[in-house]
Amino acid sequence: MTVALKPLDEQVIVITGASSGIGLTTARMAADRGARLVLVARSEAALAELTEEIRREGGDAEYVVADVSEPDDIREISRVARETYGGFDTWVNGAAVPIYGKLREIPIEDLHEQFDVNVWGLLYGSFEATEQFRERAQEQDRDYGGALINIGSIASERAILLQGSYSASKHAVKGFTDALRMELEEEDAPVSVTLVKPSSIDTPYPDHAKNYMDDDPTLPPPVYAPETVARAILHAAAHPQREVTVGGGGKSLTVLDRYAPGLLDRIMEAVFVDRQQTDRPSGPEPERDLDTPSGTLDERGDYEGHVAETSSYTRLLQRRSLPTTLGAGAAAIGAYVLYRVLRGTDPGDR
Repeated sequence: MTVALKPLDEQVIVITGASSGIGLTTARMAADRGARLVLVARSEAALAELTEEIRREGGDAEYVVADVSEPDDIREISRVARETYGGFDTWVNGAAVPIYGKLREIPIEDLHEQFDVNVWGLLYGSFEATEQFRERAQEQDRDYGGALINIGSIASERAILLQGSYSASKHAVKGFTDALRMELEEEDAPVSVTLVKPSSIDTPYPDHAKNYMDDDPTLPPPVYAPETVARAILHAAAHPQREVTVGGGGKSLTVLDRYAPGLLDRIMEAVFVDRQQTDRPSGPEPERDLDTPSGTLDERGDYEGHVAETSSYTRLLQRRSLPTTLGAGAAAIGAYVLYRVLRGTDPGDR
């Protein structure tokens, strides 16, 4: 079944994790393109500021303070969208919390809390969104379906050293999203389900992470601007797409993992520990509480290296100029690009 989606300027879009990073950038870009927005995060002050900013610039937005790991909060998001706009056309599950450190050194309660947000929060949002899309199709003779967009990660495909728990949560996101897509397709439900897999993105991600390493965390290069992900999300909101990888650097990891996983293991073990830590010692105890919202509207972080403002790979993929899978010769390409990754550059992205 081919799902027809509305143009962005005719859509109502729900965005969780809207107060910072990718979610914030996507919200502002969507508002600029004429979409009406339901903004979701835990920080009311940040949401109120963002909503006022969008309205002041001629946009239309409402906000809901919510913890996505709470099913009642998810239902409240849906209720506000229905009462304010009559429903929604796209639901973006973007809320997530990161943890840096070795798996055996992270308290079990932190792992539980991370999965509550990254996995269960996304699951609750997905079920609420798809149920609303199905009910709308049954109750009305509509020409358009709805879009569910789940934000995974390159870590959905390839585990990242020192981000093992985050990788595990994003592997779960991929498995859940793929299975849900098949169920909806099998019953001809009018829902497009997309998994977006960003590479390293210059957001406050390291600052928002709970850190169990000796030094402050940073991102492994190459690093991309959050706008690269926002463009991919909004493209998928209007054009059905199974999944999209944002950034050729991340794609090189997944390709090499497919054809030479043992080699990639050894490369990560040799290089990725240093590449994910600054030279600034962290405090004696992790300062970040996963329960505490950031409270500030920050799209970008403080990454000190080069940040690619675009991704040629992703642009070509979404224009269908590249196949979604690569042949056997891609292993050599992946190895070469990974070499460039470890030097902090990515050919073709700028």
